[in-house]
Amino acid sequence: MKNILVIGGAGYIGSHVVKMLTAKGYTPIVFDNLSKGHKEAVPNFPLEVGDLGDKARLADVFKKYQIEAVMHFAAFIEVGESVKEPSKYYHNNVAQVLNLLDAMVENNIKYFIFSSTAATFGEPIHNSIAENHPQLPINPYGNTKLMVEKMLADFDTAYGLKSTVLRYFNASGADDSGTIGESHSPETHLIPLVLQVAAGKRPAIKVFGTDYPTPDGTCIRDYVHVNDLARAHILALEKMVKENKSDHFNLGSGSGFSVAEIIKEAKKITAVDFKVELAPRRAGDPAVLIADSSKAQKLLGWQPEYSLSRIIETAWKWEQNRQY
Repeated sequence: MKNILVIGGAGYIGSHVVKMLTAKGYTPIVFDNLSKGHKEAVPNFPLEVGDLGDKARLADVFKKYQIEAVMHFAAFIEVGESVKEPSKYYHNNVAQVLNLLDAMVENNIKYFIFSSTAATFGEPIHNSIAENHPQLPINPYGNTKLMVEKMLADFDTAYGLKSTVLRYFNASGADDSGTIGESHSPETHLIPLVLQVAAGKRPAIKVFGTDYPTPDGTCIRDYVHVNDLARAHILALEKMVKENKSDHFNLGSGSGFSVAEIIKEAKKITAVDFKVELAPRRAGDPAVLIADSSKAQKLLGWQPEYSLSRIIETAWKWEQNRQY
């Protein structure tokens, strides 16, 4: 059973990957400073509380568990905050990752999975975004992720550290068990915000812009279930180790759903006719963002399995039963 160190493993995506790694016969070790993560999300897994800035701590963990690969889910992800506080984002999302990569090289750990983002592409030239789409981020968050992608290419050339970059579109949903799910503070993602309104935790959901060049005038986005993403991470890890080769993949459902469609489906599933408020467009919101995941389908054998209905159903189950 291979030991996999999951940085940020007590967070949203990390905790789902941890659970699936175990189901696939791996031994995940969670490394998290708990600034954003929740120890309740990983109650039955080894949890090492620590900071990526502490190389000695990392070296101790690498040796203690004989780590064979590292997965990183510890970035700050709020675009608006990154514009207001870029220093915070460059420190956590770039400098801390550089420290981790240095520690990996020093401890002869050769495999790294990096959680990246569609934000590295910036304003889309095409509605369906493949890996060869130009990467021109328009905010510090996207810049930090792209900087790490470039660092990883250089670390492969210089030190032989192999990496797989996985660029998500809109991670969504929760585990079918309802025991783990999305829990950000503050919450900025559409589906959990909508469901919090349905649950009576917020007064209304705001729709930013109804005059986009889309069928119903609201923005269209690609939503992919968190367990589909978790599966892609394990497939990518296995391919990287088998071939000893770095690569990068875009991960999305390949289908787009508008804000209005999400709200309509959420009302149907929750049976709550919650309040919707219309608001002006936000700066920097493209009309359509959809992933072209054909490379992942071809080379990883990966196919998203969760429909939009299942995404919202699992998220609603979590929202009703959430423990943290």
